[in-house]
Amino acid sequence: MLGEYPIEGRRAADISASIERAVGTGALEPGQLLPPMRELAVSLGVNPNTVAAAYRLLRERGVIETQGRRGSRVRARPATTGRERPVVSVPAGVRNLADGNPDPVLLPPLGPAFAAATAARAPVLYGQAPVDAELGRLARAAFDADGVPAGELVVASGALDAVERVLGVHLKPGDAVAVEDPGWNRMLDLVPALGLRVVPFAVDDEGPVVPSVKAALESGVRAVVVTDRAQNPTGAAVSFERAREMRRLLKEFPEILVIEDDHGHGIVDLPLHSLAGVTRHWAFVRSVAKAYGPDLRVAVMTGDAVTVDRVRGRQRLGAGWVSLLVQRAVVWLWEQGGVDPAVVGGVYRARREMLIDALRERGIEARGRSGLAVWIPVQDETGVVARLLREGWAVAAGGRFRVNSGPGIRVTVSTVREEEVEEFTDAVAEAVKGSSAWGVV
Repeated sequence: MLGEYPIEGRRAADISASIERAVGTGALEPGQLLPPMRELAVSLGVNPNTVAAAYRLLRERGVIETQGRRGSRVRARPATTGRERPVVSVPAGVRNLADGNPDPVLLPPLGPAFAAATAARAPVLYGQAPVDAELGRLARAAFDADGVPAGELVVASGALDAVERVLGVHLKPGDAVAVEDPGWNRMLDLVPALGLRVVPFAVDDEGPVVPSVKAALESGVRAVVVTDRAQNPTGAAVSFERAREMRRLLKEFPEILVIEDDHGHGIVDLPLHSLAGVTRHWAFVRSVAKAYGPDLRVAVMTGDAVTVDRVRGRQRLGAGWVSLLVQRAVVWLWEQGGVDPAVVGGVYRARREMLIDALRERGIEARGRSGLAVWIPVQDETGVVARLLREGWAVAAGGRFRVNSGPGIRVTVSTVREEEVEEFTDAVAEAVKGSSAWGVV
């Protein structure tokens, strides 16, 4: 044991198990710094290589992360426990613009959908097809309309579940995955939790920055994950020209696994420009959570024959299938026009542009081409978040969403009201000015 750290053991496996237990019980909190390896080795009376091996095991299991000279710390979302450090803690009475949720007012009621799904239906028994036939027909028609290549379908419990399954059937521990930076915090947590290595690539308003992706591909990554629209946290959307450049690049790396996340379907008024089908192995994932409600854990995935077959096989041995009742509820919502993408996408666009324009008037540049978020580059994200919180506004610090990219804050714009924009953007301007006045870089 070293100071406040309840760490013990003589072998690497015992030391790593001790730390993992401490994380599980809360004795070591998400984000907490671990002792330097040499210091812990002296305290335990073991060789520093033993501690290094223990830390390596913990990194591979997604429990800790190493940040160079800044040392090793418990991950914000450790893979082996439900404990996590929240994106931001929102006290009572504080306006929450940090949570990443869609506007509840724009979500359709689910009661009629589930009533229709259960009406005159025989019980679902073992051995039935895992994809509802009508869901498959409608999803395939939508894929065809958007130019997604033909392929069989799998239904997963949300986009991240699908991505995890695809990575799991193609990659092995130690393999590298190219991910967006800044990017979805849960993706940045998932990849190391699978024992894989994160290789970041830059993103601008039109999607992946091609030279940055090329550098990642040339470094030897086995897979690349791209968000087509409503990228979290920057709002990027892959443009026609950027998709053409990316497809040209990917043709040079035919063995790379390409995974696309189109969770923005239904909430974005921009067309899809897919990368699917360029490489030998690919997967295209489209979830319904943002448009129809986060509790509808349904994502439809297509891909090359090998990928789809492997995911089906693993799913059959585990969860088996996603509830057909839930699938049929989604079918009813689709058939009844439960969401009008043009209307919903237009509302979110108006809110983003309203906020971005107001920030620009105050000398602050922000990004947000699509989706629910606006990304504001700042010098001192922790200081800005703290100052805004004191003024009654909760936003998310960018540290949870980035690897090498510069600091920033993410603002969820889905529920922003016109009458509060002036007050909020004034507060942001003052917070940014206050941080800059202290000379923080």
